[in-house]
Amino acid sequence: MRFMRFALFDTNKTSEVAAASDRVWASPPEGIKILASYICQGIAFSGAPPNTMVAIQIIEAESNEAMAATTYPIALTGATIWNVPVMELPVGGAAEEEKKYRK
Repeated sequence: MRFMRFALFDTNKTSEVAAASDRVWASPPEGIKILASYICQGIAFSGAPPNTMVAIQIIEAESNEAMAATTYPIALTGATIWNVPVMELPVGGAAEEEKKYRK
């Protein structure tokens, strides 16, 4: 299953969060992989506290245990993390997908 992982952290914690993330993804547990990673260069959403960094990753996880093994070490550095399940839609094919799930 694919997830968008949002990690919010104070800019003062950037080096700790980056180090923990590097350790986690250098040898991730079986059943999870990172597909893409981004850092927002502006305000990611309304209401974000000042001096907050927002990292967004697209991950594929087979189990909650695998996701927890990559989430927990980063959360211990002070990052707030949300894993949001997402479904991939074909470009230009959203209406067909909608009909499929309407039934």
